[in-house]
Amino acid sequence: MKNEFKELILRIKSLDKKVVIIFLWVAISQTISWYFTSRRFFRINLYPSFQSDPNLFLYEYLYWFIGDFFVFFILSILLILFVFKEKPRDYGLTFGDYKSGLKISAIFLLIMLPLIWFFSSTAEFAETYPHLKSARDSLLIFFIYESGMFAYMFGWEYIWRGFMLFGLKEKFGDYSVLIQMIPFVILHNGKPFPETIGAILGGIALGILALRTRSVYYCVFTHMGIMFSIDLISTLRYKANDFGVGIESVINILKVIF
Repeated sequence: MKNEFKELILRIKSLDKKVVIIFLWVAISQTISWYFTSRRFFRINLYPSFQSDPNLFLYEYLYWFIGDFFVFFILSILLILFVFKEKPRDYGLTFGDYKSGLKISAIFLLIMLPLIWFFSSTAEFAETYPHLKSARDSLLIFFIYESGMFAYMFGWEYIWRGFMLFGLKEKFGDYSVLIQMIPFVILHNGKPFPETIGAILGGIALGILALRTRSVYYCVFTHMGIMFSIDLISTLRYKANDFGVGIESVINILKVIF
């Protein structure tokens, strides 16, 4: 047993410490998110303080969004600065190749919009988006919710396409794109099936986009653009009570806007 223990210690010492910390932080950050910055935690521990407030569920989502932004982004940046002693710009916090980034993001969104239009007509999407149902009835609540979603999406993208992707690139090369895609897809389980399947290709595409532009910003722009489009189209469909896919549905929904 003594020799086995020594062998174990030697193996641990031979590991790349930065890679170990990255994998451990991804696991720890997801655990913190689930137990302490989730909607579930808010419901169990903070509901009594807001129980009579009509915006209770909005606060629940904002708690989740801001909490995960702090864990996934702020704490990851602190690790980069004070543990790795490296620059955040080397982990995607730079505009990088902005011409390619903006062009690719715009093309990706243009491709996604027809798919969003088609899938938003299904009952599964209609029942799911936006997650905060009161956002359908109030423009103010809708934009407060989407602002919180943007903070969440920034942290969400950063932990995968910033911290994990760029942190593992030196060790694993382009395989880092596939590595960061796996937990990203797993955390989509429970969402509508087309969205979860799409997360496989989406996770890979966003990883390639981040490496191509050396930036996480275009991943945030693209992912948030998709989520905002899903919520907006779903809300307009709800207001128009129209879940068709033809030109008549487009006209009915445009009447809601104008």
